[in-house]
Amino acid sequence: MQRTGEGQYLLVVDDEPAITELLSTTLDLAGYTVATVRDGRAALASVQEKRPDLVILDVMLPDMDGFTVCRRLTERGDPPPVLFLTARGSIEDTVTGLRIGGDDYVTKPFHVLELLARVQALLRRSGKAAPGILRSADLSLDETTFQATRAGRPIDLTPTEYKLLRYLMLNAGQVMTKEQILQHVWQHDFSEGVVEKLVSRLRHKVDAGHRPLIHTVRGFGYRIAEN
Repeated sequence: MQRTGEGQYLLVVDDEPAITELLSTTLDLAGYTVATVRDGRAALASVQEKRPDLVILDVMLPDMDGFTVCRRLTERGDPPPVLFLTARGSIEDTVTGLRIGGDDYVTKPFHVLELLARVQALLRRSGKAAPGILRSADLSLDETTFQATRAGRPIDLTPTEYKLLRYLMLNAGQVMTKEQILQHVWQHDFSEGVVEKLVSRLRHKVDAGHRPLIHTVRGFGYRIAEN
């Protein structure tokens, strides 16, 4: 099974809460660890301290523009790949961004699947693995489109159901406790009954009419396996 997106750390630099929330949710579902900052100085400090695998960088920031941030990262040496994200879509801006060290350029408004594909392409070029397709028996989960299929038929999943299914598939054959699922899927202190209800809904969607793949290990937790 392909374990993709795991361990890859991305930094999103944007001062628009709606944009950072959208990107954080999308990238988190794709399996990346995501941090966000709102200005250029915080971006420079975060890159130096945590060494992200890729930076998604808005051009228009409150303290300095993204071009200046990128230029300073390049001057430091060994900068991470930079994907510019901005409402400024002129040819001049695009050329400027690429000439000073940027690796790609996406204009707002953008489609999240296009941006995710560009992130994956940049990570491939830099030698990092990119999200792909997880498989368990006849169950497949595409980490690029967030689409699950069973025996070739699509399964309609909510974001939370997708996150749980992906977590189980990444750990196929292993028993995942309710506490582990709570920490991974919600990162909040909900009751274990929430996990039971979510697993029940997911099992109904994934296993209905098929040989069961999602198994309850009583007293321990849940696992996904062929038997």
